[in-house]
Amino acid sequence: MARVLEVAKKHFTDHGYEGGSLDAIAEASGVSKVTIYSYFPTKAALFEASITHRIDAQFSTTEWSRLDPRKPADALAKIGRGFLALMRSQDVVNQHRALYGALGKDTGPAASFFEAGPLTITGAVSDYLRAAHRAGSLKVSDPALAGNQYLALYLGLGHIRMLLGLTPPTKAEDEALVKSNVALFLRAFER
Repeated sequence: MARVLEVAKKHFTDHGYEGGSLDAIAEASGVSKVTIYSYFPTKAALFEASITHRIDAQFSTTEWSRLDPRKPADALAKIGRGFLALMRSQDVVNQHRALYGALGKDTGPAASFFEAGPLTITGAVSDYLRAAHRAGSLKVSDPALAGNQYLALYLGLGHIRMLLGLTPPTKAEDEALVKSNVALFLRAFER
């Protein structure tokens, strides 16, 4: 099913959710539509799975488990770089654009995207912050709020430039952003 998810990701990126076709995805994947339906009962389920597949590729559970709660500077930098790589990828930018364009028509795809993407990633960051608090390396009284705040630090002007199709931030700009955000976050939540 990995092939189907890769094809679906590209197809939804290129055509949006509204313009997405299970027939086209099946044909490009080399499987039947019945096979797709046996794994994903609806187009929305396939859309959500393709987003989850993309996020898992960027933030695998193995990677999360390797983040040392006693070394928050290293972990937060790794999270920040991974999040920026995800948010700067053209397929994710295109998914955001497609979802914004479909607003008001059908909120199902947006809800699926929100649950599979932002909510999942923020939850994983919150889990890490909870572990760092237990390890005594950070003082985080509300890990869910702090996780949301940390990721929001990356959604400023560089992200807006990407969404608008303007010149994306350079690698040096992104690295400076990671370093600055980690330092700011550590000052706010240091023990």
